Amino acid sequence: MPETNLTNAVVSDMTNNVDDFSVATQNTDGVLDQKETTFVNDRWSQQLGYFRTIPELNRAITALAIWTAGKGFNTDSATEVLLDNITGWGEESFHQIMLNMIKTKKIGGDAFAEIIRNDSGTLVNLKILDPATMRIVVNRQGIIIRYEQISKVKKPEKKFKPQDIFHITNDRIADEIHGTSIVDVVETTILARNEAMADWRKVLHRNVVPVRIIEADTDDTTKIANLKTQYEEAINKGEVLIVPKGNVEIKDSNPVLQDSLSTIRYYENFFYSAVGIPKVIASSEDFTESSSKIAFLTFEPIYTNEQTLLESDLWNQLAIRVTFNRPPSLSNNLKQDEAKDPSPFQPNDTEAGVGQ
Repeated sequence: MPETNLTNAVVSDMTNNVDDFSVATQNTDGVLDQKETTFVNDRWSQQLGYFRTIPELNRAITALAIWTAGKGFNTDSATEVLLDNITGWGEESFHQIMLNMIKTKKIGGDAFAEIIRNDSGTLVNLKILDPATMRIVVNRQGIIIRYEQISKVKKPEKKFKPQDIFHITNDRIADEIHGTSIVDVVETTILARNEAMADWRKVLHRNVVPVRIIEADTDDTTKIANLKTQYEEAINKGEVLIVPKGNVEIKDSNPVLQDSLSTIRYYENFFYSAVGIPKVIASSEDFTESSSKIAFLTFEPIYTNEQTLLESDLWNQLAIRVTFNRPPSLSNNLKQDEAKDPSPFQPNDTEAGVGQ
């Protein structure tokens, strides 16, 4: 007889045996206690792979670049003539170069372009460079003293003075000597969503062509091979396999269909929240008028900040004064709607200090 005395019950030790979620500590890639500190983005090829493979990442970054520089810019006539003559790799406009650099810095954290001037020092061209080949070199004080281009072929490294490279960064943190890739931030979310999509695809496929166990009343390898060929042919043609009674027994092993679509959609929505670009900006899905307006309103400071940063970089590094055109703001439209809307919740309720 088993002993069932409750006084012999024990308590599990889940607290010490099951790890809680935690985030690993990190240090900045800042200057080291040495004469020179360098940085090369050795993850660029992986980051570029994500951009070219993941549709939502591609569209989100591209949409931000378009909203930042896609509506053109204003400048004085002399600067306009100068910029009109910039051709990049030979067939680019200044507009295309800016779009390219915005996308590049979002993907890898940094974007570089060689500044080409004539003998009198006038800017004549900007040639975008591969981030994977650019080494940033800073001194002990953390100031950039040069750039080194790592050759893709057997040639000596090419060195550039800081004033010879147009360098823009994305979300530089503390004393780091490089920017932060948006891909690295959302990599886990991208992997989780695509794993869920791959699993769901397999489930749907197996629902049409389920895994089956076929018991054949023979151990003759030739007969089994013939049966396998006949079965595969029937499946591929969508036909019925007819065999003599008692020779074969087919057992289905159908997977249980679960609601994975909600998980996939959750990861998708979380992705857009993580990159800071509302889904309505990068997606062609139908959205309600109210949700679209709020999304545009929250996106406005994001793309205007990108415009301001790019304008500052152009002035500080190239002495080029331009103002990128801002898309129409919805603020006035929302204020007009507020006067018509009897709802107790108004758009201005989200503005700090309003209504106090």
